[in-house]
Amino acid sequence: MKKTLIIISFFIFTPISQAATIVKEFRGSESLTTAIFLVEAPWLLDWRLDSDYDELVALDITLIEAVTGRHVGRVLHTKRKGNGLKLFDHSGRYQLRVSSTLARWTLKIKQIKSEEKELFTPKESKLKKNNPFR
Repeated sequence: MKKTLIIISFFIFTPISQAATIVKEFRGSESLTTAIFLVEAPWLLDWRLDSDYDELVALDITLIEAVTGRHVGRVLHTKRKGNGLKLFDHSGRYQLRVSSTLARWTLKIKQIKSEEKELFTPKESKLKKNNPFR
């Protein structure tokens, strides 16, 4: 008698992907300053970078306070295709200044709930934790 092994998989989806609300989405391949967006803390920048050129691609993103035009800080600098998330803990009206070289990029501004913030906060590594020189 032949026995058949049946494997049942269960996928558990966290409510995070459903709970995050997209405030604004920007796409492009050129350098520009985005439209103004309004966010409440905490919020995420969900970024994706693609290109036909592995060696020549570059993306720089700077956060700008929309009301004053003040440079808040550099958000991202990369010379590699990829994607990621950046967590912000300040409310306000902002714009993103995007500097792009041979890149196709997508930026999503996502509003998250306060209780979700910890899920996007990097955990301190054991090496850093035990290092007296940090």
